[in-house]
Amino acid sequence: MRSLREYEVLSFDCYGTLIDWESGIWEALQPMLAANASAVSRSDVLAEYGRIESEHEAATPGMHYPDLLAGVHHDLAAALRFDTTDELDHAFGASVPEWPPFSDSPGSLDALSERYRLAILSNVDRASFSASNEKLGVTFDAVYTAGDIGSYKPDPANFDYLLDHLATDLGIEPDSVLHVAQSLFHDHAPAKAACLDTAWIDRQRLSAGGEWGATMPVEDPPVPDHVYFSMTDFAQACMGS
Repeated sequence: MRSLREYEVLSFDCYGTLIDWESGIWEALQPMLAANASAVSRSDVLAEYGRIESEHEAATPGMHYPDLLAGVHHDLAAALRFDTTDELDHAFGASVPEWPPFSDSPGSLDALSERYRLAILSNVDRASFSASNEKLGVTFDAVYTAGDIGSYKPDPANFDYLLDHLATDLGIEPDSVLHVAQSLFHDHAPAKAACLDTAWIDRQRLSAGGEWGATMPVEDPPVPDHVYFSMTDFAQACMGS
């Protein structure tokens, strides 16, 4: 295991790692659930959401993220045998700016920015990320989104784009990059395939038997180089190393 001090750049996933996307998704689904007098469980709905979203991202890699989310909402309603409307679908698609940050994200990022250059590799569009960035309260040295790239993680093209642009934009080589993320499916599997070191922010404690939440299960999970259960733990390890 390399020392955390050896890395120059921390590249972050945003949603699920820094932004509490599951709480944001669940809250944004409430109008549809209320309209259908639903008593479905959060865990069941999020699991179905993760399956449908991953299918949409693979099938329509160039679609604008709010439009993709509107389609996910429509198909999720169908899978749950619920009624929806175009208005509800598009309201869900526009909900990303309302998704809350994890409470430990802003302070941890502020501390990490004193030692590292910070980058974002996110499965959204720039407008959606900009609204979330205001909640995170830190200036990133580089921001790369699915909207820029034309594909969604876990497509390997996203990590190729990250490494190519970190080299051209910041002069950073791959062995100086640590990719930091929660999702084994969206991030760790393709990052390890790209020969990147990774730090797992295991917020759902999957390593201790937790649930997959809104991310697709991985049959043969990759082995991250570092594991932490919160951004606070990760930042403390980085700043103390």
